[in-house]
Amino acid sequence: MTDRIFFEEGLDLFKNAPLEELQRRAIFIRNQKNSPHQVTFILDSNPNYTNVCHIDCSFCAFYRHKGAKGAYTKTVEEVMGHLEKARQAGLKTVLLQGGINDDLKIDYYINLVKMAREHYPDIHPHFFTAIEIWNVARISNLTIEEVLKALWEAGLRTLPGGGAEILSERVRLGISPKKMDPDGWIHVHKAAHKIGYKTTATMMYGHIEEPHDILVHLEKIRQAQDEVPGFTSFIPWSYKRERTALRRTVKHWAGSDAYFRILSFSRIYLDNFPHVGASWFGEGKENGIKSLHYGADDFGGTLMEENVHRATGWINRVDHNDMLRMIRKAGFEPAQRNSFYEVIQTYEGIEKVEIPPAQRVNEKDRLPDLKTCLSQANFFT
Repeated sequence: MTDRIFFEEGLDLFKNAPLEELQRRAIFIRNQKNSPHQVTFILDSNPNYTNVCHIDCSFCAFYRHKGAKGAYTKTVEEVMGHLEKARQAGLKTVLLQGGINDDLKIDYYINLVKMAREHYPDIHPHFFTAIEIWNVARISNLTIEEVLKALWEAGLRTLPGGGAEILSERVRLGISPKKMDPDGWIHVHKAAHKIGYKTTATMMYGHIEEPHDILVHLEKIRQAQDEVPGFTSFIPWSYKRERTALRRTVKHWAGSDAYFRILSFSRIYLDNFPHVGASWFGEGKENGIKSLHYGADDFGGTLMEENVHRATGWINRVDHNDMLRMIRKAGFEPAQRNSFYEVIQTYEGIEKVEIPPAQRVNEKDRLPDLKTCLSQANFFT
């Protein structure tokens, strides 16, 4: 059952296998690779240092052009304010990313890492996606490797896997033609792995892709992991169309069955990835809980602060105790991890924990069910 599935067989399986069959196989593999009874999560936040961007991705509601109303770029000191909030909330990781802003040279990024390491040594900096690394290299007249080595020397050790969307050139040309090509994304991650970084891989589906494109994406990251291991996890989520230019083309939401099919198939196909992550944040609380029975062994983060999905009207928050409750509702034991997917706390005999005031969730921001999210989203234009 665990023998490798190759592209054509995988495409047929993805398109035609009953969901229950994919689920069964995914659970088997998940339980071979990870504790059958445990689901991990992380206490984190996802602020941004700039929303200025010239890539003009049609699926993005977050970016602003330089000088436009609402455009911002934060100083290093202002970004440290977000880490201070994370510290006060008892968080362990800050996932920092931003738009493609040509005014920000490599010194800015190095200083972000150095300041974070110096002033917040207990918070792990999970900073900068592949396209940010690529752009810093481009505008600083450096190689990808030189940028990654400079950030490593400053103290960076992991990279988030955002910005991949679908690693198909056909899809890129359709939704983000100004963005670096799929091979560029792969190159950044392989170069990072060679230095010693750990990274994640993601996929945003539910727009113009076909099943073939999804297989192309999974095949590319699987091959990269074969060649230069370093991916810790794969996390898929669906495109949120409200307030985006692409909404004029994509008229329908990708439903929960599509999510469960992609999640379970990914666990089967990515035989060299140690973890597959659920996305309660992107797919709604109930679908997030159910996804733990489709091959996912990690529940992601609390995301105390998040602005990219919020820009589309998708507003949701959870706290430490919400994570414990949701994982237990799915029938698993929660375990807190770090950004290297190492367990740092278990909760046997602990029903709830004391929440720092800074982590407490305003009820208006608490995650509603998916039906409510969808009905609210219809009002956004």
